[in-house]
Amino acid sequence: MILAEVVRSGFVESVHHGSVVVLDAAGLVVAAAGEVAAPMFPRSSNKPFQTVGMLRAGLRTADPADLALISGSHFGEPFHVARVREILGAAGLDEGALRCPESLPLSENERDIVLRDGRGPERILMNCSGKHAGMLATCVANGWSLDDYRNAKHPLQVAIAAAVTDLVGEPIAATGIDGCGAPVFGFSLTALARGFQRLVQAPPQSYERLVADTMRADPELVAGTGEDDTRLMRGVPGLLAKGGAEGVVAVAIEDVGAVALKIEDGAMRARMPVLMSALRRLGVAAPILDDLATVPVLGGGVRIGEVRTAW
Repeated sequence: MILAEVVRSGFVESVHHGSVVVLDAAGLVVAAAGEVAAPMFPRSSNKPFQTVGMLRAGLRTADPADLALISGSHFGEPFHVARVREILGAAGLDEGALRCPESLPLSENERDIVLRDGRGPERILMNCSGKHAGMLATCVANGWSLDDYRNAKHPLQVAIAAAVTDLVGEPIAATGIDGCGAPVFGFSLTALARGFQRLVQAPPQSYERLVADTMRADPELVAGTGEDDTRLMRGVPGLLAKGGAEGVVAVAIEDVGAVALKIEDGAMRARMPVLMSALRRLGVAAPILDDLATVPVLGGGVRIGEVRTAW
């Protein structure tokens, strides 16, 4: 299904295929396109569910805002890195315990600073280091082994898989290895949307609602300053958002509905225009929807086209 098109100098240069599902406040599918019942890997959109699994397994944080970072894909800004160190320190660990790959920050500005300082990729700079710090803290709380915490058969990952299955309401179709080396669980786009809806509609004192509330209260910890997830949660009151690699994003708003989408070729630039179209189908109205409805296409540094929804 064609979801977005790339227009350059007035001509449709290319298109992006994909799948999208829109649920109403009752969890019913009100709009859909593509393969919304087939298994897919939500990539980092899994993270809020994984955090719930950690909480159910005994994770406790000194600051509730830590859960936003654990559930996020941070951009390596100083406040991100400092908070990862704090999570590890509270568990009696340091960044040497992390088993995510070494990486440069996702933020171009922070990446330039790291390189100008003569440094290189580090595990703590990797966008998933918050999640890994949370996983390690959960292991410490339970007395579980640390070196192999990424293994799908580790007690931590077994507990997380059980929580994910519960939250999305369907069995995990496949377990893969994510870019950070931790397990990633496959299920349908519809299940992804319903899982996000469950987070925002859960009782106030539940772990599900705690994760949703902390992410919405500190969206800069979920992504970074000025990034898509951050802007969405700042721009639409009550909206929970978490993107994932390869063109995935999921959002939900209590008493409104939920959306999950996947761009088939993994193009990240096509996500927001399609998502804005989906949110409008739910009656959501806010200036940020206009801001994110198109993505500029540049020629010689000048805007000569755009990526826009075709759905």
